[in-house]
Amino acid sequence: MITVNAIGDACPIPVVKTLNAIKELKGPDIIETLVDNETAVQNLTRMADKKGCAVKSEKLGEKEFKVTIEVGDAALAAPVDTENVTCELPRTGKKNTVVVISSKAMGHGGDELGTALMKGFIYALSQQEQLPTTILFYNGGANIPVEGSVSLEDLKSMEAQGVEILTCGTCLNFYGLTEKLAVGEVTNMYTIVEKMTGADLIVKP
Repeated sequence: MITVNAIGDACPIPVVKTLNAIKELKGPDIIETLVDNETAVQNLTRMADKKGCAVKSEKLGEKEFKVTIEVGDAALAAPVDTENVTCELPRTGKKNTVVVISSKAMGHGGDELGTALMKGFIYALSQQEQLPTTILFYNGGANIPVEGSVSLEDLKSMEAQGVEILTCGTCLNFYGLTEKLAVGEVTNMYTIVEKMTGADLIVKP
């Protein structure tokens, strides 16, 4: 039996730690993951179900839960992907905030400064207590959610916490980036308009 201590860890770290523990197993075994919130319990249960593992959870205290996962041969044979972990966070009462990014640089002026400002904006966005519902990338903004982007890890972090990230397919094609999209999904102008018109708040850096 292996015990994974993920108490105090934010999503998706408990799932990633557990997947890493599964990766290290030499044969069928049991993994117990300790977490401090019910959302983590739900995300771990969802992950275990997808891998075909038997799973059960137990509340040990006010802010302490134990998730027990029985890892069998089938789960061990399946590839373990810790790079694209997703999880869900509660969004009760949250505004439908949509961030629209139409350029790889923020503001008007020097490109070097504008690019640095955009990197800072996306990082600051990822650190907010309430994350946006959706981030839309179009026109020059399509250069950001791709391989080699300085903002890629911040975007992956937000996606893992439930933020929807959509990039204009026509724009990716125009810049020759279709095969380099590294986070989120490809979308179209109809969906972009739908997301923007249905938003409670639109933020444009």
